[in-house]
Amino acid sequence: MEFIAASRVPIFVLVSCAAALAQEGGATGAGSAVYQNHCAQCHDKGVGRAPQPLAMTLMTPERVVAALTNGKMAEQGKSLTTAEARSVALFVTGKSFGADAPVQQGACAEPAPAFDKPFAGPYWNGWGVDSANRRMQPAAMAGLPADLVPQLKLKWAFGFPGGGKAFAQPTVVGGRIFAGSDSGKVYSIDANTGCTYWMFKADTPVRSAISIGPVGPKWVAYFGDQHAQAYAVDAATGALLWKVRVEEHPAAMITGAPALYEGRLYVPDSSYEEVTGAAPKYECCKFRGALTALDAATGKQIWKSYTIAEEPHPVRKNKQGTQLWGPSGAGVWSSPTIDAKKRAVYVVTGDAYSDPAARTSDSFLAFDMDTGKLLWSRQLTEGDAYNLGCPTGDNCPETKGPDFDFGCSPNLVDLPNGKRALVAGQKSGMVHALDPDQQGEVLWSVRVGKGGPLGGVQWGNASDGKNVYVAVSDHYATPNLKDAGGMFALKLDTGERVWSTPAPSGCGIKAGCSPAQSAAVTVIPGVIFSGSLDGHLRAYSTTDGHIVWDVDTAVEYQTVNGVKAKGGSLDGPGPVVVGGTLFVNSGYGMFGEMPGNVLLAFSVDGK
Repeated sequence: MEFIAASRVPIFVLVSCAAALAQEGGATGAGSAVYQNHCAQCHDKGVGRAPQPLAMTLMTPERVVAALTNGKMAEQGKSLTTAEARSVALFVTGKSFGADAPVQQGACAEPAPAFDKPFAGPYWNGWGVDSANRRMQPAAMAGLPADLVPQLKLKWAFGFPGGGKAFAQPTVVGGRIFAGSDSGKVYSIDANTGCTYWMFKADTPVRSAISIGPVGPKWVAYFGDQHAQAYAVDAATGALLWKVRVEEHPAAMITGAPALYEGRLYVPDSSYEEVTGAAPKYECCKFRGALTALDAATGKQIWKSYTIAEEPHPVRKNKQGTQLWGPSGAGVWSSPTIDAKKRAVYVVTGDAYSDPAARTSDSFLAFDMDTGKLLWSRQLTEGDAYNLGCPTGDNCPETKGPDFDFGCSPNLVDLPNGKRALVAGQKSGMVHALDPDQQGEVLWSVRVGKGGPLGGVQWGNASDGKNVYVAVSDHYATPNLKDAGGMFALKLDTGERVWSTPAPSGCGIKAGCSPAQSAAVTVIPGVIFSGSLDGHLRAYSTTDGHIVWDVDTAVEYQTVNGVKAKGGSLDGPGPVVVGGTLFVNSGYGMFGEMPGNVLLAFSVDGK
């Protein structure tokens, strides 16, 4: 069994795990025997995207069965009988069915205040706080002076039931937190106390950040799930308004936050076909990334543009005679960036899954906001075709990677020289600045990391108008793991390094620990925040990069909603700072990292 994350790692025995399930047919016996026969060779060995046993104990058996029957492990689990799927789910979670029942503790005692002027006070809306995705919170909105950051202490903790990955960045609007979870539950939480106003259950896990916007007199929360469905729910009550599937490919999903602008919702598509495509009997691959514009009021599609214009066609057969298809891939893993001046929407794309690699993989793309027409594209790595069968599997593309896709939303910034730039880090270890007004002309490219499938810059950089701040992962990219990680400040106009700070390791004896800094970063005036796979959240001075605050989140917590919770690796989403409080998710049970299921709130002196 395996539960995908957006970043990728070249672990080759995953294919054998999939093959075992496909070839053996219906195994018999208790859950322990099913696990040993079909799952242990991946989950006990830290295979990429296969959560280890500790992470699975945080899940519910319902989630495991769903993954094996109609979710991301359906290809691997299709030979299991219903009884076998249920028995192994009971075995790996150690829970009985029904453990996913709603937790009553933690509901707000008082009725929710009116949600009629949500943007009257401080807020963080969507992924990057603004439509330019700069991940820069101004002083008035942050409410947290740099000199008080060292006084931050835990205010409250909220536990996500039935999950091992806290991977959905919270949105804070109108004094409420809106956050998805890997159980598919979406919550509206009081930002001050952590009590719950409402809970909505999506069909599959919700990883995207949530965007809040008006439709007539109503305020609406928009998000996407891991079945490529976009949702609109009433932000005040949690009532479903509409739900639309934006891509029919069975492996399609929404990872990046849909971007809301002028009554339209721009929804990015990614997929996990890079995993299923590794199995030698699978006809890899037919998914193409896309950007879809929906009417925010109704969910009606206005336009849809694929990141690869050419439809997949038969390319060659593998050694087992399976037909292979291409071009494919170029998924959009991150939230689109809006350019009101040019009326353009910018996205960055992932690698190809099969040969031939399209010219729009590993690229910046600009689409016309009104029509969806591709305005320009700029590829930064050519010929990057990769799937989890590489480098030796029958379905591995001829180029065998290097898997240098983009997971960062580009920052749209104004430069000191009067020009503008789109700035984004890449898993290659490079940071690129492109001119959106000159068809994506490259202004500068600077190396900050060694790069690799879990290396380079993973989930997001931040810009404050002077510098761009970049955290480096390089997980598995260095011979000595202690050399992974690090924080960099680069001048926005030239890419010149202002300062860099090596990653201090907070691992000690923690299993699954790494100093790599994969999570998106967030900047407020004077301070940059970065989470690490070692479980630490650190604050750096924007002046010289010295660490001004460091907290280990990988501990157990007493939660306001009564859910048993612990922290773990920080990966994917970055911290959100609103009105003097910092909110951050902790726990990421993938790639052998430390699982966890908690949302944390920190404020000065914990008040």
